[in-house]
Amino acid sequence: MNKKIRILIADDFSLLREDMIELINRQPDMEVVGEASSGREIVELAKKTEFDLILMDIEMEQTNTGILAAERIKQEKPGGEIIFLTAHETKEMIVTAMGVGAVDYLVKGCSEEEVLHHIRCAYEGHPVMESKVHETVMQEYARLRKSEQSLLFFITNLSQLTATERQMIKLFLQGYKTTEIAKVRCVEYSTVKTQVKGLLRKFGCSRTTEIVEMIRNLNIEHLF
Repeated sequence: MNKKIRILIADDFSLLREDMIELINRQPDMEVVGEASSGREIVELAKKTEFDLILMDIEMEQTNTGILAAERIKQEKPGGEIIFLTAHETKEMIVTAMGVGAVDYLVKGCSEEEVLHHIRCAYEGHPVMESKVHETVMQEYARLRKSEQSLLFFITNLSQLTATERQMIKLFLQGYKTTEIAKVRCVEYSTVKTQVKGLLRKFGCSRTTEIVEMIRNLNIEHLF
């Protein structure tokens, strides 16, 4: 006899939980080995139960209860897979949820066949995310890679700045214009313009506002 997929279910809505238990237990290759109605309960249940996968609601006691519970469970049992089954489908919620190590994210209201398909695929090691979830995750991955590359580029160029250029960047961050910087530093406006051109070349920018925006996006204002 083939081994069944051992599933835990966490959902604070009893009717939905009962329907899901009935659906899963009808499948010849699946069985529900435990259920919980709160984040605290699912964390405790996961500690003492051998399972392969958890179907986890996100909003139970609080809006993000399922995410917090998943984070604790993954620390204790990193091999246990988690699929979020939730009513929330905002970009922020998807990114936060997938960031704790879940393998899939389903929005409530999808068909029973779809739920079962996602469970089987996750168990077999090749989860299939819905197109919107996959697109959101990949966009965030691309954003993070771009941020890392930008930070490396910026830090590399930071070491090549002169004391004057660092002072100018600090003033630009404070909202000063080029003409105001010339007055503050008691130098000719033409001199500052020449120095700004050199600064822009180092960072591959066309305007000083781009440098300011880059610094703020990378959250490194404290370096100036």
